[in-house]
Amino acid sequence: MDPDLGAMLLADARLPTGGHAHSAGLEPALAAGLDRAEVAEYLRARLRSVALVDASAAVLTLRAAGEQHVRLDEIHDALLARTPTEPVRAASALLGRGLVRLAERLWPYHPAVAALDALGPGPQRPVALGVVAAVMGLDESRVARACLYEDAQTVAAAALKLLPVDPVDTARWIWESAEVVRESAEIAVAVTCPAEMPAVTAPLAEHWALQHENSTRRIFVA
Repeated sequence: MDPDLGAMLLADARLPTGGHAHSAGLEPALAAGLDRAEVAEYLRARLRSVALVDASAAVLTLRAAGEQHVRLDEIHDALLARTPTEPVRAASALLGRGLVRLAERLWPYHPAVAALDALGPGPQRPVALGVVAAVMGLDESRVARACLYEDAQTVAAAALKLLPVDPVDTARWIWESAEVVRESAEIAVAVTCPAEMPAVTAPLAEHWALQHENSTRRIFVA
């Protein structure tokens, strides 16, 4: 498969993986008092923390998927250790299942897809993303950028549903985050093993996710 086309497909919100039901933590952040003027910086903060960890896991998975005997459990465990809050894990697992469904339908006999199945019913999204990217023939830089871009676009798309904001402004947020995406992608590609994965998180976002789980008035899963 053309790797450029594969990267665009993975970054397309119309890919049937369930991403439309998630806000990348924006809904609980706004409920907790995040101001509309702070959303662009919130987006970039995620690119430097949560999304960076995810991109690193996706890159490591991409490499592992190309080995003769594919093992993903060490990467998956390292990612879970860096995702302390259960609602965040659950949201990632929901998205991961969407990617597993895609992989099983399109590449059912690929050994990396079989290794993904061996992780159980809810692999974390970055690991599933790394497998799909490997099957599509993407390189490390492309999968890192696709992972980061998807996170940023999830925030931007959710903002259009949650705030009185001009779509041109959300497009500008993405464009002005290009340098942060580049920097985070370089860090992710430089990771050589699960122990080297960045262990950065966003404590407030974790706290907001816990509050959101118990909310009875919400639009997004997370």
